[in-house]
Formats: sequence, C-alpha cells, structure tokens
Amino acid sequence: MKKYLLLLLTSFCISTSFSTQLLVPMDDTQTNHLKAYGIAYWTLENGVIIEWLLNYKGGSFLMPHLTSIEEELIIRGVKYKVLTEGQVNQLKSEISDPEVNMEIVQLEKAPKIAVYSPPNKQPWDDAVTMVLKYAEIKYDKIYDSAIVMGVLPKYDWLHLHHEDFTGQYGKFYASAGGQQWYQEQVKLAEFNAKMLGYKKVSQLKLAVAKNLKNFVVGGGFLFTMCSGTDSFDIALSAEETDICDALFDGDRVDPNAQNNLDYSKTFAFEKYHLFQDPMVYEYSDIDATSLREKRIISEQLDVFTLFDFSAKWDVVPTMLTQCHTNTIKGFMGQTTDFHKEFIKTNVLILGENKAINTARYIHGELGQGTWTFYGGHDPEDYQHFVGDPETDLNLHPNSPGYRLILNNILFPAAKKKKRKT
Repeated sequence: MKKYLLLLLTSFCISTSFSTQLLVPMDDTQTNHLKAYGIAYWTLENGVIIEWLLNYKGGSFLMPHLTSIEEELIIRGVKYKVLTEGQVNQLKSEISDPEVNMEIVQLEKAPKIAVYSPPNKQPWDDAVTMVLKYAEIKYDKIYDSAIVMGVLPKYDWLHLHHEDFTGQYGKFYASAGGQQWYQEQVKLAEFNAKMLGYKKVSQLKLAVAKNLKNFVVGGGFLFTMCSGTDSFDIALSAEETDICDALFDGDRVDPNAQNNLDYSKTFAFEKYHLFQDPMVYEYSDIDATSLREKRIISEQLDVFTLFDFSAKWDVVPTMLTQCHTNTIKGFMGQTTDFHKEFIKTNVLILGENKAINTARYIHGELGQGTWTFYGGHDPEDYQHFVGDPETDLNLHPNSPGYRLILNNILFPAAKKKKRKT
C-alpha cells in the first residue's frame, strides 16, 4: 500500500498539468464498465479521493490527472477523457443545477471487503466472487468459524455466498441427495457445526445469521444474492422453532413452526409461508422462480427495471442504481426475485419486474448499517445449473446486471446522506 501511495504522490509531483482531471464515462461509450469500478477502487485504495458523478453519463467517475492512474486506465482497457479546468467547472455547474437529476458524491476510502463462502466452493460458483476477481478488487474469504469467533468488525462490506442459513443444505436432497458433491457438503457442514460446539447445522447457521445481523446494526454493509436473501431472513424468524425435517437434522419439525415465526427479527420479509416438504426445492413463497417454471413469463420477456430516484434527495438509492440502462435482462437462481406482498413496508425497492409484479433488487437500513438483497444467481447466465461452466466476464465487460453488484462495492466509500421522507 505504501509503495503504491508513494507512486501516486510522485506522479502528482511530476505531473505537467495540475489543472486537468480524468473523466471515466460510464454510459454506452465505455469500453469496460466492470474494470472501471476496479480502477475506482484501486485509486481509493492508494489514498486518492475521487468523485462519483451520479446520473452523469451513466454514473461517471472524476479522478485527479495522475500519471499512474492514467497508465492503469490504459492497461485495463478503460475508456477515459482528459478534461481541462474549464471543462470540469462547466461539468460541475451542470450537475449542481437544482433542475437536473444529478449529484456529485465524494468517494474517500476503499472499504475492507469480505466474502462469506464455503472453502470447498469454486470461485466461479458465485457472481460476486467472479466480478471482484475480474475487476481486480481485493477481498478476504471467510466462513462460519471466522464469523462466530468475531472477525466481522475488521470489515466494512460483506457478501454472503448463496448460502442456506436454515440448515436444510439448500433443499437439494430430492435432486442431488445421491451425488458426491451434495454428500460432501453435508459432511463438511456437520463437521463444522460439531467443531464449533453446535449440535445441529441449523443452530450454527442461526448463530452466523445473528452475528451478521449484529454486523449490520453496528454499521456494516451487507450484500447478498440468490438464496442468501430469503434463507437468511427465514433463519432469523425461526430462531425459536425447528423448521428442519428429520431428513436434515435427525429430529422432527415443530408442528407449529409456521405460527412460531417471528417476522420482527427479519430484514426484508414478513407474512411468508414455509415450504416444509424436504423434497420441494424451495424455502417459502417469498421466491417467484416458479413463475418462470410455469412459463408465466418467457426468458425473452424476463427483464427488470431500475427505479429512477432523485439524486439530490435520495443519494443512497441513486448510487445503488447507477447504470447505462434502466432495463436489465433477468436471470434465474434458487431465489430469483421476491413477491412484493411479503416485503416489509420500510424496504426500498430498487428494481422490479413489472410484467409479473415482483421485486428483484431491494435495500434497507438497520441500526447504523445497511443491507441489499439482489435476486438471481448469475446476471449473464439465465438459468444456472450445478456444474455449469464458468461465466467468462471478458465476454461481458459492459454487463448492467454485474454493474449493480459493483455499485454496492463502492457504496461504503461515500459520505452517506440519510434518505429524506
């Protein structure tokens, strides 16, 4: 870190022009949107403050014109433009116009990032891990033992791999109970639970979920996709009851489990109904994947739309929805999107599928922190299956679906303004 910071400072000192700045456009003209986020993170990581121009050319970045930054932009294939002092002043004047839906947010410090992921998972089995690697953004990989032992305060931002926090092993038994990968997953989960002093996997996962909740309450930023969304909330609501069939934990389900759910403990969802049949590949009626399976909507028509927020008043959701398009192609997962009737009223919907009236991308606050849930598995793989090949992001450098993930990566670097009501 010191080496890179020294390099940047040296570049600044020998720069021939102190009045110019680098504009990284994020509209349709950008050659590599995903790498651009990596440049922004790298610059922050090396102690240089930059600006995020919300709704200006797709959420562009404005950076000091340092030789080292310009060289990095060229190496990574990211389009940029050198602006004179007059051009920068004109740009900022345009953004400051109260009639224009734009805002400037200062990004100050690169967040410390962790990904919660099992040690036996492949990197390409998780969209966030893939895009972090592609964008060249550093992260630590942590799992259950690290969390229950108190490692979370070290981090600012945490992503939950598409985990099953209910202790039902993803409810894969009917389709994969006889397969080696599933059996190894169960064996590892049971070993970890026993090693950490828990009688059942569901008890360990609940302990992890409660630690994650405390992380957010204390000021952390939580992001998760696919089944890491609804299974997380379900686990929190089922703290006082047993929702796992004997097939998963060796003892019977609480016959009154549904009535014993405590929705006050959840982040996003309420009033949902559990699917307790161990042979059904679904946790509850929160998820709307079945609407695709029943052909209610086809792949060609499966798109979701981002809401247009006021950049000057609703800075946080505006940051999270920065993109070069407002309409994004859908993609499935174990949890694809969310039935709106089960979303709490204080939750902010960032993106919705209008055709089937579901929410795809939601956000909320809890205590001093925030969380974001994003449905689906892989933004560039419509119907991902176990064993599918890795998505090559070199083929999707401008993916709008992946951009939403990276918006969340930079979100903690900004000075936040409370959403006004």
